[in-house]
Amino acid sequence: MLQANARDEVLQRAGLMMDAARAMRGYTIDEIKPLLVPHMTEVFFPQTVPAYAATQAFDKLRESQPEYIYKEATLNPTNPRDRATDWETHLIQQFRNHSRQTQIVGTRQTATGPSLYMARSIQISNPGCLACHSTPDAAPVSMIDLYGAANGFGWQLDEVIGAQVVSVPMTVANDKARKTLLTVMGLLTGGFLLTAIVLNVMLRHIVITPAIRMSAIADEVSKGNLDAPEISSSGRDEIATLGESFSRMRRSLEKAMKMLED
Repeated sequence: MLQANARDEVLQRAGLMMDAARAMRGYTIDEIKPLLVPHMTEVFFPQTVPAYAATQAFDKLRESQPEYIYKEATLNPTNPRDRATDWETHLIQQFRNHSRQTQIVGTRQTATGPSLYMARSIQISNPGCLACHSTPDAAPVSMIDLYGAANGFGWQLDEVIGAQVVSVPMTVANDKARKTLLTVMGLLTGGFLLTAIVLNVMLRHIVITPAIRMSAIADEVSKGNLDAPEISSSGRDEIATLGESFSRMRRSLEKAMKMLED
């Protein structure tokens, strides 16, 4: 249960990070790109590319969350670093074959151990993206000079061209579950120890101490010392009932001894 909860927590955080990356994509298309495009006649600004902006923003986020890895895997990218690997290509094909499926969560084996991943489809829903990816003739010359005209073109509106993928080692979720387990076990152990101490104190106060005192008085009476103090009993528990019974027996014994003496 703890491992499942830790896994859900890791995935929830990955989803929030992916939402932030997608928000950065939209912000870049709607607000950054219109400002920089008029100045790209000679120099291409990668800051106008949504994938570049989202990846750079995520890299800043990784300074505090280094376990999380983000990639905008694309089948036909402009930037070679975004080219999908074999397993990422499989994810993109799943999104293409199942149009209603927008998210895939799973685990895969890596060189460093099992890894948990979350993937969401990248679909061309904004016509502004096609300004640089429809045909080489429509793209800025400065972009062609930087990346060439062989890749990143032929995209269509509403086409799934890639996937956002956030990966995190399973050790992150396992470590969270282990820490939670240690905390719970520590609290349970502390609770049991406290309960044992309280029960021991109560047992000594309610049972053991009165029983020892009663035994000592009974020993004195058995030796003929009828001047031994009375057993004081209060309450309605078994020890109190036993003390009252012993007191009655003692008074009866005293009367019997007096009758014999008379």
